[in-house]
Amino acid sequence: MDKENFSIFPLGEKNDAFAQYFVGQSYLNMLSQDRLFVGNVTFEPGCRNNWHIHHKGGQILLCTAGRGYYQSWGEAARELHPGDIVNIPPEVKHWHGAVKDSWFAHVAIEVPAEGSSNEWLEPVEEADYNKLP
Repeated sequence: MDKENFSIFPLGEKNDAFAQYFVGQSYLNMLSQDRLFVGNVTFEPGCRNNWHIHHKGGQILLCTAGRGYYQSWGEAARELHPGDIVNIPPEVKHWHGAVKDSWFAHVAIEVPAEGSSNEWLEPVEEADYNKLP
């Protein structure tokens, strides 16, 4: 797999600024920071972010390449494919990332709201992740 040309958007740099909130390697290419934060996030196989909550604003994911997962707290994980859209309301604890054997990319859009913030929480339990198909 040519990771440089994996997605319709450039890969970006290693996501070192947020590495503490991920299991595995991710890459971040900020597409916009003018009025709206929009980033292309690429996950190596098995990479996923920790559980987290977007307070007040929420988040929208536009899946662009590979296969991944999205899971809201208390619900079953959902497999994601290019073209899938995930609308994450504010205050919903969730995580997203790649399946074990595929790269995954999505465009993450932070929904603007006054006083919005992200709260990073615990990693997804390894045993729970390993049970996913």
